[in-house]
Amino acid sequence: MGLMTGKKGIVFGVSNKRGIAYAIAEALHKEGAEIAFTYANEIMESRVKPIAEAMNSKIVMECDVTKEEHLSATFAAYKKAYGTIDFIIHAVAFANKDDLTGDFSAVSREGWDLALSVSAYSLVSVSRHAKPLLNEGASITTLTYLGGERYVPNYNVMGVAKAALECSVRYLAAEFGEIGVRVNALSAGPVKTLAFKGIAGSDILLNINRLRSPLQRNVTLEEVGYAGLYLASHLSSAVTGETHHVDCGMHAVTIHKNDSVLVEKDKNKDCSL
Repeated sequence: MGLMTGKKGIVFGVSNKRGIAYAIAEALHKEGAEIAFTYANEIMESRVKPIAEAMNSKIVMECDVTKEEHLSATFAAYKKAYGTIDFIIHAVAFANKDDLTGDFSAVSREGWDLALSVSAYSLVSVSRHAKPLLNEGASITTLTYLGGERYVPNYNVMGVAKAALECSVRYLAAEFGEIGVRVNALSAGPVKTLAFKGIAGSDILLNINRLRSPLQRNVTLEEVGYAGLYLASHLSSAVTGETHHVDCGMHAVTIHKNDSVLVEKDKNKDCSL
């Protein structure tokens, strides 16, 4: 009997085996959870289907979280296959690459709207569609990053989106607590995912985290997966409205604009995990 035996839910945002969403799904699956998967578009289908099949998923379907009709269809299919929901993992975020470098003030209105719609509002929309199916004691977990709390070089509009996401978690936690459902954010430190590589200077951020964090190393995907498992399971039954940091303590220290100097002094060392 695993920790999640008899539990079932849905993961939004798996795109490959090197991402946080996959690490959490893998941890859930190993503990006996039944998992439904979605993919964002046809391009992602060939990547996600093998992952879903390997975890014996009954559902793997396209779901663009910006489209209400996609969400309606996804939860209708989920209800037919699984019935009720014990956990949701929301691992969805996007911003134009040009908005993740240079001056923050250069972000366009369109870029702003896109980043906040996909990265923050989608949690609200997913939660609304899921609400009728959620069991008492169920959990909703979304993914955030330190850039939503403080300045992180080049995170720019995504930092604003994550701040909105974290605030949404608190409001959703207050609402969904009335039906016994928990809502939390998991704030992972930088890891070498494809999404993280999309941020200009991502290798520098990895080095800054390693040099400044209290544990003086970077978090691993496996560790983030365990944290996601914790938030989805009964082990966190009294935790809601929380931003749970899994970043080797980096959230407890300060990031400086000139931290790249640290990297230059330490450039003979690699940024391995």
